Amino acid sequence: MEKTNTLVDVRSLKKYFPVMRGIVFSRKVGEIRAVDGVSFKIYEGETLGLVGESGSGKTTVGRTLLRLQEPTEGDIIVRGEDFLRVSGGRLKKMRRSMQMIFQDPHASLNPRMRVEDIVGEPLRVQGGLGGKEIRKRVTELLELVGLTADTMDRYPHEFSGGQRQRIGIARALALNPSLIVCDEAIASLDVSIQAQIVNLLEELQDRLGLTYLFIAHDLSMVRHISDRIAVMYLGKMMELANRDEIYDAPLHPYTRALISAVPVPDPDVEATRQRIVLEGDIPSPANPPQGCVFSTRCPQAQDLCFARAPEYREARPGHSVACHFA
Repeated sequence: MEKTNTLVDVRSLKKYFPVMRGIVFSRKVGEIRAVDGVSFKIYEGETLGLVGESGSGKTTVGRTLLRLQEPTEGDIIVRGEDFLRVSGGRLKKMRRSMQMIFQDPHASLNPRMRVEDIVGEPLRVQGGLGGKEIRKRVTELLELVGLTADTMDRYPHEFSGGQRQRIGIARALALNPSLIVCDEAIASLDVSIQAQIVNLLEELQDRLGLTYLFIAHDLSMVRHISDRIAVMYLGKMMELANRDEIYDAPLHPYTRALISAVPVPDPDVEATRQRIVLEGDIPSPANPPQGCVFSTRCPQAQDLCFARAPEYREARPGHSVACHFA
């Protein structure tokens, strides 16, 4: 069933990091355009996959969406309310409904804290619960993610990578959020464990009515878990469409190149399939190309691409793309 109730509406989001020079009298000499005018919507109950090469700005979008980093420009509308204009108690309340699962479960869990304290910390800070209530809730959360209650008295180093990520998921669920940003949540795990974590995320979504922004490199896994997929390159949104349409009928040359790199589990098809190899490296976000940011690597680039940036537009119903010739 198509999901149409908008949970988050991101409009012209920008995040620029200043480049400073000098030790005593430092001055701004440039800026890194990590996210440069990105717009998209996330619907209630869906999983929006966000893909692109390293350095394309995916993680910065996720962190800015939760205001872990303040944006340079743009609007983030959450259920009709401007998330960037709220502060104080209202900001604290809105943040309860938006959580994050980080890429590295080893680095994102405090090694000096027991599991009970790690998972229970949001309940103390935001939930205002006491000792026995916290312990009861932590037990429920650990069982929800497939861990037993006796794990709460242990430390993160006593667990495997997959178990640590389950602890991170339990922490993210503590305050009953509506939106969870999964920032490369499976990238550091073994392939067999990746499938288990993705299945767990899907089960939790069905059970709790969660909405995900799923940031990843693995295109085959993104296709498995996502309802729609957004493709980023050098801080810009290149394409956004339904999962199957992105894979079966991509409109942007960059999306086609990404899809061509996904292995097909059929030797006959794989042997005859044409692979699109992009030449060169992704340009620096401190000095992006003129015109279309993909023009320097695009196999179909023409003079117009180097002169003018394409408009990000809806080429088909529900299928947006930023390409002059799509």
